[in-house]
Amino acid sequence: MTLRHMKIFVSVCKENSITLAARKLYISQPAVSNAIKELEDYYNIPLFDRISKKLYLTEAGKHVYNYALHINALFEELEATIKNSDSMGTIKIGASITIGTHFIPDYIMRFSLKYPDITTFVTIDSSDIIEQMVLDNQLDFALIEGVIHSDNIISKEFIKDELIVICDLENPLLKKETVSINDLSTQAFLMRERNSGTRELAESILLLHNISLNPIWESSSSEAIIHGVSKGIGISILPQQIVQEAITRNQVKKLSVNGLEFNRQYHIIYHKNKYLTGAALAFIKLCCTS
Repeated sequence: MTLRHMKIFVSVCKENSITLAARKLYISQPAVSNAIKELEDYYNIPLFDRISKKLYLTEAGKHVYNYALHINALFEELEATIKNSDSMGTIKIGASITIGTHFIPDYIMRFSLKYPDITTFVTIDSSDIIEQMVLDNQLDFALIEGVIHSDNIISKEFIKDELIVICDLENPLLKKETVSINDLSTQAFLMRERNSGTRELAESILLLHNISLNPIWESSSSEAIIHGVSKGIGISILPQQIVQEAITRNQVKKLSVNGLEFNRQYHIIYHKNKYLTGAALAFIKLCCTS
């Protein structure tokens, strides 16, 4: 017994005729008759009395008809829900701490205005944890900085970024006409936590110049690091977009270091086997066109 049997049975009941039901369903009369016979064989009871070439529902037929109406209605509701699933439901988004703090709130606000029926659930953590959550199918997709470690991840660039060196207003290096990379080895560092995208990039670039980072501070909060730098505790390497406000307010200074650049891209990542709904693709498009 299948949904097809239910649809044919309901049509015969409504039309009170196998011929009219066949015409309405665009199938042959024998196909309709066979479907009714298969139903009656399945339940082992007549569903129609056939008197003077007319059909009359039996008591059992009336029960089947009532249930069949509900079954067909539920299936139609399911089809409508699935077809409209791209304009409703929930998307699970991951973000590294930098992106989650400084970009995600604006993205969510703009997306919610355009798609009010879609719920966005956001998880913010370090890049390596977010990547693992994508691999474990706990997130639909994520926005991170840093290096992708798994071959099962598809990664797409969406924002260019630059890290800069910052120091307090009285740092002696500001008085130098040219600051060399080696000058940084004399400074104490305040850095993001291990495995953050910012920390990984800073360490990898400095290692190319034979400088090993041994921070006296580690924090997942860029604001805490900026505040520490402003008090003269040490210098740091952070994204330009994050420290720009503190520079504008004259809380810290950008330290230009000869021959040192920290350019990078932020990435949108998702599992290579993940099906992205229309809602997820719409959010990704919003991020890429911002």
